[in-house]
Amino acid sequence: MANTRTFRFPSWAASFGNQIIASLLIGIGLGFAATALGGDAKNNPNWLMATLDAIGTSYVTLLKAAVIPLVFTAVVASISNLSQVTNAARLAVKTLIWFAITAFFAVSIGIVLGLLVQPGVGAEVSTSGSTSTRGSWTAFLTGIIPSNFLGLEVTTKTTDSGITSSVSFNVLQMLVISGAIGIAALKVGDAAKPFIDIVKSALAIIQKVLWWIIRLAPLGTIGLIGHAVYAYGWTSMGSLVKFIAALYAGLLLVFLVVYPLIVKFNGLSVKQYFSGVWPAVQLGFVSRSSMGTMPITEAVTERNLGVPRAYASFAVPLGSTTKMDGCASVYPALAAIFVAQFYGVHLDISQYLLIILVSVLGSAATAGTTGAIVMLTLTLSTVGLPLDGVGLLLAIDPIIDMGRTALNVAGQALVPAIVSKREGILNEQLYNAPRGADGFVDQALVDTAHTEPVPSAASQQPTGA
Repeated sequence: MANTRTFRFPSWAASFGNQIIASLLIGIGLGFAATALGGDAKNNPNWLMATLDAIGTSYVTLLKAAVIPLVFTAVVASISNLSQVTNAARLAVKTLIWFAITAFFAVSIGIVLGLLVQPGVGAEVSTSGSTSTRGSWTAFLTGIIPSNFLGLEVTTKTTDSGITSSVSFNVLQMLVISGAIGIAALKVGDAAKPFIDIVKSALAIIQKVLWWIIRLAPLGTIGLIGHAVYAYGWTSMGSLVKFIAALYAGLLLVFLVVYPLIVKFNGLSVKQYFSGVWPAVQLGFVSRSSMGTMPITEAVTERNLGVPRAYASFAVPLGSTTKMDGCASVYPALAAIFVAQFYGVHLDISQYLLIILVSVLGSAATAGTTGAIVMLTLTLSTVGLPLDGVGLLLAIDPIIDMGRTALNVAGQALVPAIVSKREGILNEQLYNAPRGADGFVDQALVDTAHTEPVPSAASQQPTGA
């Protein structure tokens, strides 16, 4: 009888992180091959260029398709969890305030690095044919107000072939709608329970679909990188290397300086915070999805950092859609300055202030998906910069999104711990407990801690925001 062997991929090839790196190298190689075949990127692309463009565009379209159902279900579900929290309104307000505080520090670091490093200077790319508008404060503020129930926007264009219309969603308007529905469901009480159950089931399904999309990231990376090499050339791509270095410097400053200072200021151990949040940071770096990492983030928040389960089940899901110090603060601030320098557009002080406002208030536009496509588009269009910069930065998105997502989940666990500490509901026995080989506090200690009464927020003296 002949021996049969089952083929298995080597362990290194099965690693998602290694697949991304391999995809980057393959994409660069195919980009050079497409360049050698000749043609024009815009008017007459060759077959390889057209194929790479189709692959990259299709992947981005899949990601964008998951944004709206993800925002709606995650926000409504997280708000509904407030029904299990004592003094819920106070905790919700404190959570949002700390989301804004950390986002402000992060976006400030992004702006400072952009002005100091100047990653886009020297590229000398023309803005001819680029789409840009003049941003304004009022346009951003009025744009948040829902124009219809679904936050739909219709765009009409006149071309040589006739009039064409396209329909899109305004993510910020959808956030407002979702928040209002979530609060209304919370106020209605038992009558809204069937609706909440459906929303939570839908969220679980969407998360599964999102993970399938994430697994296609290596294929999308090949298309996006190949297209960028062909369309912009290696000289212009060199500016992106400088941008990557500046971005990771900003992410590390927030993670290793800002977060530890906040932890220390609130009387907690910096070492315990880092060891407690590390399992989620690792997964976030590899998966590139805050929503995909959310179960682990919630686990470390409760089990390692000692945040009460009822509060964590609200704060972490909400943070997975609205707390994005990497994707929605450091990144869009630095990216906006990079695009302005890359295309030779001058920014004035009002536009820098507008970047801060958009990043602090508009972080929900990232919606926890891989990449920050929607947030980047929102920032560039609000400030009035060429939207061609979105396509340029998408080429390196797989590289930078790993670091951005790792910072996102670190902040999503940080804020509930800080708020719990300031409200007197943090279980410091769990926070200070040793971590096991798997990175988590021993389950027996967790079970014991959850059976002991924890002071409610209402019984504590307020300690400020």
